[in-house]
Formats: sequence, structure tokens, C-alpha cells
Amino acid sequence: MFQALKGDKVLWGILALLAIFSFLPVYSASTNLVYVIGKGTPWGYLIKHFIILVIGFILMISIHRIPFHYFKGVSILMLPVVIILLIFTATQGTIIQGANASRWIQIPIIGISFQTSTLASVVLMIYSATYLSKLSRKIPTFKSSISRFWFPVFIIILLILPSNLSTSALLFVMVLVLSFLAGYPIRYLIIVIFTAITTVFLFFSLMKTFPGAFPNRIDTWINRIENFRNGESTDGNYQVRRAKTAIVTGNIFGLGAGKSRMKNFLPQSSSDFIYAIIVEEFGLLGGIGLIVLYLLLLYRLVVVSYKTSNVFGKLLVIGLGIPIILQAFTNIAVALQVLPVTGQNLPMISSGGTSAWMTCISMGIILSVSANKKIENKDENNPLIILSETN
Repeated sequence: MFQALKGDKVLWGILALLAIFSFLPVYSASTNLVYVIGKGTPWGYLIKHFIILVIGFILMISIHRIPFHYFKGVSILMLPVVIILLIFTATQGTIIQGANASRWIQIPIIGISFQTSTLASVVLMIYSATYLSKLSRKIPTFKSSISRFWFPVFIIILLILPSNLSTSALLFVMVLVLSFLAGYPIRYLIIVIFTAITTVFLFFSLMKTFPGAFPNRIDTWINRIENFRNGESTDGNYQVRRAKTAIVTGNIFGLGAGKSRMKNFLPQSSSDFIYAIIVEEFGLLGGIGLIVLYLLLLYRLVVVSYKTSNVFGKLLVIGLGIPIILQAFTNIAVALQVLPVTGQNLPMISSGGTSAWMTCISMGIILSVSANKKIENKDENNPLIILSETN
């Protein structure tokens, strides 16, 4: 079985440890889900989490055996698909359990919801790596890069923005970082940043002028930022206060697996605030140990990127790997009240299908790069590669 796994073995080990460890806090926090939703059992949620991770690892194992340069053409083909999905998601106005869930679409055949922004983020990062890898041969003019690169980037980010500010912000920052590392002219990046700031300012101005368009999300963002800045004891800080109580209660060694008390008061104890439950049950040592695992994952991503001779492979590892690390530390920072509430979950730990599957797909592509890191910087005689080059 181990011989069938290609690529960086340390990466495989870290991902396996994260997945195995996730069962403990998810099972513990699921008792709160049973109480809030009023149906199901903790074992049912544990089995669901197990099935999600099994499907995720099947995707990872399957994808890591595909040569990573095939994903150049795949990103070109998938770009219009994700744009259509984002438009459909934004216009349907889905309500799940009484909450505004315009970030998800329902798949009636299998009875689950799918978050299209996570798929769009992965596709956009692959597309960005595809375009930016050509800079090693020729620096494009700003005019040509607008239509072929920045236009699809802004379209996707603007479609994600109304329902998910934190995801769109992280995605834009990663595109900028990838562009800088690829050698995209800094003077062009300054123009792009100025344009983005102006666009966001106009967006917020329009939404405040016409509050009927997206009232729930705009008000939520403003309340979260104001509550974080002022530290007021309002409903917006309720979960943060409970999370900090859970972290303080954990002390050094924790209360023990399954013995969390704050999980009964944290509505998002199995997803957005699962780190607080981990610290409460496994203490400071458990919390630091989890951070060390993510730091080790970051280190292996840097190693894989450094050892890869192919420019596209380097950018692919950075573009798909670093967002996972940023998402993890954003989740941890929210629990510690270093950042305002963002809604970002803990990769490979939190419950939830779409995010876990997209993380597994991203890691599968990274493992493909690590398994084929000696591929030279030359065009392969493959129709998908030719398609990406001609576009």
C-alpha cells in the first residue's frame, strides 16, 4: 500500500495524522450538533465525517498519480464552469436551517450542499500558476495581462465577495503573492491593488446605499469588525468569548478527550471554533502540537517547491499549499481573538465536506508535483498543455 503512494512521504504522514486526530474533536463537538439540530446521534456525525475523509483521501490518491502539468489545461476548461456555478449560487438565495446560505448549492440527488467558492478558489490558483509560469519566458504587457489574467481573477473574486468576504480577501492576497514571486512587474501590481481597493470601496458604498441587495452579509461583516475593534459584549462576540473560556479552561493538559464543557455553548464548535474545543480537551500541549503540525506542513511545502525544477510546479505548490496554512492560522487567530470572526474552518480537522474535499484535491496536486519534481520546463506533447498555452 505504501509503495502505491508517490511523492513526499512526510506530507502523507502529516495529512494522515491530522485526519486521524480530527475524529476526537469532531465526535466530541457533535453532541452539540445533535442538541441544536434535534436529530441524529454523535456516532452518526462521526460516521459522516469518516465517509467525507475517506472520499477525500480517495480523491487525493487518485489525483496525485496524475502528472501535474495536465492541470494547466484543466484550469482553462474549468474556469468558465466555476464562474457559471458562482453566478448560479449567488442568484438562488439558498436558505439552510433558517440561515442565509448563498455560498452553497444543494445537490438533490445525494442530499448534500456544496460550497462553490472553495472549488473556484482551487481552480483560480491553478489558472494563476498556469498564466504566471509563462513569465519566465516573456513578461506580458499590462494591457494583455488584464484580459487574459486579471479579468477572470476579478470576476471570480467579485462573485465570491458578496457572500464570503474572508475567502475573497485571502484569494486576492494569494494571487498577488503568486504574481510577485513569479516576477510580475511591481508597478503593475500597484495598479491592481489600487483598483481592487477602489472596487471594494464602491461595493460597500453601493450596498449601504441599497441595503436590500445583500443586507445580512454586509451587516454581519460590519458588526464583526466593530465588535472586534471595540470588544463589546454583544452577540457578535458571543462565540469568541465562549472560545476564550474554553481555551482558559484547558490549562496545560486539558480536561480530556470528549470532556469539553464549552461545546454546549458554541454553535460552531465542530467547524469554525473547533480549535477552542481542542485546547479545552487537550490543553496547551494539544493546541501547540496542532500548530506544530501545520508549521511542519508549511515546511514540507517549501521543501517541495524548492526541489521542483519546473516553474509551474513551484507556483502550483505555493498557490495551493499556502492558502491551506493561511486558513488554518486564520481559524486559530479567530479563536484567540487576534482576528475578527471570519468563518474559516480548520483544514483536515473541522467537519464539513466541501472544504475537506478541496483540501484533499489541492494536496493531491501538490503530491503529484513532489512525485514529478524533476520535469523540465518544456511543453509536453499533450492537448491540454497546448490548450493552456494558446489561451
